[in-house]
Amino acid sequence: MASILKSLRLAGDPNRLRLLLLLEQEELSVAELQEILGKGQSQISTNLAQLKQAGLVDDRRTGKNAFYRLKAPAEIMDLLRKAAPEVPETAQDREALRLILGKREDRMRRYFDEMAGRFGREYVPGRSWKGIAEVLLKLLPPLVIADLGAGEGTVSQLMAQRAEKVIAIDKSEKMVEFGSELARKHGISNLEYRLGDLEDVPIPSGTVDLAFLSQALHHASHPERAVAEAWRILKPGGRVAILDLNRHHFEEARELYADLWLGFSEMELERYLKGGGFEHIETAIVHREEEAPHFETMLAIGRKPVAEITSRRRSPQSQDEIRSDQKRAFR
Repeated sequence: MASILKSLRLAGDPNRLRLLLLLEQEELSVAELQEILGKGQSQISTNLAQLKQAGLVDDRRTGKNAFYRLKAPAEIMDLLRKAAPEVPETAQDREALRLILGKREDRMRRYFDEMAGRFGREYVPGRSWKGIAEVLLKLLPPLVIADLGAGEGTVSQLMAQRAEKVIAIDKSEKMVEFGSELARKHGISNLEYRLGDLEDVPIPSGTVDLAFLSQALHHASHPERAVAEAWRILKPGGRVAILDLNRHHFEEARELYADLWLGFSEMELERYLKGGGFEHIETAIVHREEEAPHFETMLAIGRKPVAEITSRRRSPQSQDEIRSDQKRAFR
């Protein structure tokens, strides 16, 4: 009871209440919270430290940066949401949060728009033909393949040589335009480009044999949601293949390559795949670059069960779900 009372006393402060309501929506850095709340770094850090000591928030540190996320019990958050109208600034906070998240997306999109047409000629960390070869050796053609986060589609075009069909997904309009034109130029008729996000893939459920993410997952705001989307679009028995960077400490990658995550450990990728419902999971380091900072490329593979496990089994689709899948198919 004492911890609940202490939590409510802490959350009763309008500034700390605003922090908790924001972190309920999204994991945020101190700098982002400063911009949203219009408060000084010292004041925000003090409030976050108090909330963390009370077990209401937690932080995730990546090099020099720290991102804060909510840990408060649902019962407390229910009360705080009811109290939100008593703090007029919370409505402004929601709009400011939307703008901040938009800036995140714009920053990443600008990077990939600028790189359209140059990926084949310029260095990209983790782009390893040896790693890609490792993936191709494990595939069973012909397949319907979704290349998620395809960029201009260099790998998509390679896979299209043996696949039944390849659907290349990217969130950059310029990447999609460039890749589509390149496919037309090379006469690749079984390769289709679609504009879309890793966390909301414009492909109907249960329609592809392989979901492939090559150096894409570290650009996802929520990697576990991207993995869940891969699971959704796969047919029973279909496989996911992820090529990404092993966890590293090259902080400059955030600015140089618009990376949101500094790679992943094998345990993290295995946890994402297991949490997403995949089985027969394999992970391995398949390449290490010779030059500093010596990026390592990791391969993770998993299979969607042929008979879906009870916790993931879905009831027959409602009309709303069918319409949602139809919208994804025609984006």
